[in-house]
Amino acid sequence: MSRNADAILLVEDNPDDAELTKLALARHGLDGRVTHVSDGMQALDYLHRRNGFTNRSGSNPMLVLLDLKMPLLDGIGVLREIKGSDNLHHIPVVVLTSSTEPSDLLRAYDAGTNAYIAKPTEFSQFLSAMKHVCEFWININQTAPQLPSAGVRTTGFGDLM
Repeated sequence: MSRNADAILLVEDNPDDAELTKLALARHGLDGRVTHVSDGMQALDYLHRRNGFTNRSGSNPMLVLLDLKMPLLDGIGVLREIKGSDNLHHIPVVVLTSSTEPSDLLRAYDAGTNAYIAKPTEFSQFLSAMKHVCEFWININQTAPQLPSAGVRTTGFGDLM
């Protein structure tokens, strides 16, 4: 994936939290490389290139930052769809939420999250958390290449449809 493409899909329904997250990411060199959507249905539309996103250019993001508590479709539903999709399951998803409920953590990991971060309440701690997220998931982690032929699965027996 191109390191110049949109690096992050931010899925956050709270406008203040979204702005705070984008500010923190901008401080770590991701200005203009974050796409924000405000609910789970928009996130799936973006990733599947449908409805308002049918003509979006570029590849899928290197990382999805996902809130849990959202209208229309919650973060667990989005996570299940991403991790259950042949075309999307390779995208790392980090849950970024205010919830520290053990049941939310269990549901998120059961649905396939790659990491779970409870949003720190102190701005400096939030900046530090975003620095670590950027450093690892954007600069260090190697993402799986996107396959050009969606729907074709390669096995030891050849290509299967």
